Amino acid sequence: MRSVYLDNGASAYPKAPGVAEAMADYLLHNGANVNRGTYRSASSAAMTVLETRMQLKELFHFPGKETEVLFTPGQTYGLNQILRGFLRPGDHVIVSSMEHNAVMRPIMDLSKQGVEYSRIPADTAGRTRAEDLLPLIRENTKLVMVSHASNVSGTLFPLEETAALCFERGIPLAVDAAQTAGHRELDFGALHLAALSVPGHKGLLGPQGIGALLVEKDFAKKLTPLVTGGTGSASDSEEQPAYMPDRFESGTVNLPGVFGLHAALGFVLEQGAGSLGEHEERLTARFLEGLRDLPLRVAGPADPREQVGVVSIDFTGRDNGEMAFALEEEYGISTRCGLHCAPNAHKTLGTFPQGTVRFSFGYATTEAEIDYAVDAIRRLTAKETR
Repeated sequence: MRSVYLDNGASAYPKAPGVAEAMADYLLHNGANVNRGTYRSASSAAMTVLETRMQLKELFHFPGKETEVLFTPGQTYGLNQILRGFLRPGDHVIVSSMEHNAVMRPIMDLSKQGVEYSRIPADTAGRTRAEDLLPLIRENTKLVMVSHASNVSGTLFPLEETAALCFERGIPLAVDAAQTAGHRELDFGALHLAALSVPGHKGLLGPQGIGALLVEKDFAKKLTPLVTGGTGSASDSEEQPAYMPDRFESGTVNLPGVFGLHAALGFVLEQGAGSLGEHEERLTARFLEGLRDLPLRVAGPADPREQVGVVSIDFTGRDNGEMAFALEEEYGISTRCGLHCAPNAHKTLGTFPQGTVRFSFGYATTEAEIDYAVDAIRRLTAKETR
């Protein structure tokens, strides 16, 4: 049976060319740690780590130093570092209505410690107006944290307009770019961001278990590290180093992950995030056009200009779980069904508690695969309505 992977919103597959080979090469022919020795293999590994920071700096137009580009164990860790490291009891944070639990669960924990939060309202397609942020601002508003695009519907957040409002008012803006890093151009400097968190394994086409957090230097000074310990530096002191990246990178960095990410970023930079995004926009338009006359509901704007390559379907009157199972069992199509770790997003979209079947496209997805998926959906909905 044909196999079609349409769950790139969860993790990209296939990875960028050279990722597996780079990781295997490190494990087979290097294996050294960094910051713990100056022999040849350790120095070679350290150079790859530095080059990867430089690639991230280039990709996201980061105006700071390479040392202000931090490696994390993944996106959730990076978002927790921002929220738990910065907010204090009595502070107020503003988020969107479409946030993933990687943002909302830390905030719910922090709310029990006296941190307050507000959500910017969105319409039933997940669209937000930047100006709706303004009535939510309070004297104790310390941070705005938003997802650049919904992992449920793909709906894009008005980031440029919101960034301008935050900059005018001196409110730090942090961005969860889980669904846009590698899919859309992102300019850290032009947006005047305080922090940008990205996963390595989605649009950046690298392995799981590695992510990055880009932090503006003055904002970084206000962050408390989530973890402290050995860094291979300042070993004469039992105090955590105050300088970056060591302040936030205790323990051994995931070096196989860094080597894989290094290879992936080389591919993304060569192709261009804009070009990769345009490919996915064309696929999204083709997919949405194919669904137009079918008895189902697209949760979201259903407009490729307003979303990334993530499309959620509610098979109204049917069981979404059964439809997802049939797509794989009968047609070999991999999707993700459920609430996608974003319950309030589904409440906003009107798909709670039934959830949706999510289709998400990547750089390797083809038009033929889109047409095959549309035909499978057409056949399944026809079978259900007989």
